[in-house]
This record gives sequence, C-alpha cells and structure tokens, in this order.
Amino acid sequence: MKAAGIDREVEHLCKRYYKPVMGRPSVAPGVYFRMLLIGYVEGLDSERGIAWRVADSLSLREFLGFGLGETTPDHSTVSRTRRLYALETHKAVFLWVVKVLGGEGLLDGQTVGIDATTLEANAAMRAIRRRDDGRKYEEYLKELAAAEGLEEPTREQLARLDRRRKKKASNQQWASPSDPDARIAKMKDGRTHLAHKAENAVDLDSGAIVAVTLQPADQGDTSTIGETLKEAQANARLLNARGVEEVVADKGYHRGAVLVGLHGESVRSYIPEPERGRRKWAGKAVEQQRVYANRRRMAGRRGKDLQKLRSELTERSFAHKYETGGMRRVHLRGRDNTLTRLLIQGVGFNLGLLVREKYGKGKPRGLGRGFDAILGCNIVLAVVNVDWREELGAQELAAV
Repeated sequence: MKAAGIDREVEHLCKRYYKPVMGRPSVAPGVYFRMLLIGYVEGLDSERGIAWRVADSLSLREFLGFGLGETTPDHSTVSRTRRLYALETHKAVFLWVVKVLGGEGLLDGQTVGIDATTLEANAAMRAIRRRDDGRKYEEYLKELAAAEGLEEPTREQLARLDRRRKKKASNQQWASPSDPDARIAKMKDGRTHLAHKAENAVDLDSGAIVAVTLQPADQGDTSTIGETLKEAQANARLLNARGVEEVVADKGYHRGAVLVGLHGESVRSYIPEPERGRRKWAGKAVEQQRVYANRRRMAGRRGKDLQKLRSELTERSFAHKYETGGMRRVHLRGRDNTLTRLLIQGVGFNLGLLVREKYGKGKPRGLGRGFDAILGCNIVLAVVNVDWREELGAQELAAV
C-alpha cells in the first residue's frame, strides 16, 4: 500500500473532513479503510468487533501502523469517521478497485449477472409504529382486542388475536422509528423481519463485483434492476467504451417492461420466463417482440451456460460478502450508512480475486487469520500504482 501511495491518495480525498483544531484524535483515512477491510476478511459484523480485534492483535496493530504502547481507534471513533465520510467517498474507493481489476485484465463488465438478497436490519419488529398517528403495535392490538370485548387482554391473548389477522404488517401503514429505511419483508428462511435488499451486479467472466446497490426490501426485482444496471453501466464504461452489453438474471426479473427497457439500452437479456400460461398481446406488439427474443436466447446454448454462471458467481459473491463476511445482519441503520459498509465489502471481495489471480493463494481469507490474511490485499495494492483522482467524478473532485 505504501508503494502505491494509497495513504497519500485517500488523505487527499478525505482532507475536507479534517480541520486544524484541537479535539478528539481522528482516524487517518488509510487506517479507517483498512479496518473495514479487516472486518470483511475476518467476518466481523460490527465496528465494535473490528475495534476489539485490532486492539487485541499485535499483527493487526503492525498492519495499521500502531505500536504496542499506542491506543488503537475505538468503535465510536470508527463510527464517527464513517458518518463523516460521504457515501460518494466510499463509492470512489470502490470504483478505484474496479479500475484496478480492469487494468489487470480481470474485469470488462460486458456480461453481468444481477441478483438480490435480503439483509436483516438493525431494528426490531416489536418497535414499529403506525405512520399515521405513531401508535405502537401493542397499543394497536389492544384497541382491536377492546373492539372484540377483551378489556384487559394478556400477551397470550394478544398474540392469538394477531395470528388470526391477515395482512397484519403493511409497509404503507407501519415503519421503524429507529431505521425508517428498513422495510417489513419475508426473509429466505420464511421469517418476517425489518430488512434491506442488497443487489449486486457481477461480471460473469471473472466473478468480480461491478456494482452494489441497496434497495427497499419491499420492492420487487423488476422495480430495482434499473438502478443497479445504471450503476453497472457507469462503472463498466470506465473499463470499456460499450459498457454492459448482456444482462443475466433469474425469473424474478422477467417482465415485459423490463425487457423493453433493456433493449432500449442496447442490452441483450437472458432472463428465464416463469410459467404464466397463454398471454394476450393485443396492443403490446413491442413487448411481445422483446419477450419472444428473450425466449429464443434462453433456449440456446449460450443462454443456458450464462444461467449456470449466474447461479455460481452471484451466489458466491453473496456467500463471501454476507455470510462469511458477516453482513447477513447489519449493525448499522439507514440506507447510506449500510451502503458504505457494503461497498467496502465489495472492495474486499474484488481484492480477493486479484490476490488469487496474481499469486495463486486463493482469497485473502484463505491465507490465514489476522495479518497474513490482510497481507494478501496489501501486496496486491503495493504492486499496482493507480491515481485515485482519475476515478473520481466531477462532483467529488469539486468537493475535495
């Protein structure tokens, strides 16, 4: 990292967040991003856990540049630094790593697979309140019980009453006061939680993550694919002039309007069609053409091969980022806060691919725990010299 001038570049990027006044000791930008990378490599889900691990490990102290007698940043300092840095700053770091992979020939972004998964939010269902008058859920149930003649119902009676109700938790009527961006959703295991929806665009040639977005958990796949594809297009055009040319997704993304929109962007779709029976195409000639063209592509050998790659590579990114990476349940609140951490998880995942390609040592986590694991990412960045300023947008440069 030192050879590549990473610390100098991130300090230039983040210097507008620091003022020459006395106060609480701050965290250097390079230390902050390294600590989040440690969280990904070691599967630490909270900033408190990252701070404890850094303070406990001699090798990680050395990696971050702290001596044995020096105090490492505590979790509140890391949390404050995260809130201080804008979301665009974290995106700039992610884009820089995307460009590094492109320069190494590992990423071109022409064929991407898009998929989404739900992440349990840091908010409790029992704390939700009515959007109209702010009533708690338990108060609302007591009013329903009183209407049925139960003056002082017990918790068991309230639970029994609640089980009999249909459509009892609507996002139009209920919200979390602690995390307004979280939405009531059914998780993969069938439980109902407040959640966020993370959507990845993955390059199907290398498995690298091209774009990461965070969507409301109650939005369907056909509603969110547009924003993720827009992010992927912008990032892919940093690597090739054409951008994304093919999109592969599962049948949850199949919709006539989506296929028409993809064709309008000059993007070929490979999306399986769910069983819907015979359809009436009166007045929908353009949509019919797009659906039939997508159906023909899916029947070919390339369509089947791309679906196999999508299942393997997109699910692999979810497994590393959210399962072993410790982000299946988020410990942050708010969309921007959560997305900043997901972007750095994507940075760690992409650096792992670079380590495997250049040194044949597998992903950083496979190198061992602690300093040896981080060392893989450290070596990769040390041999690549890319100017961060080239990857920043005009808005971020103006702010710096």
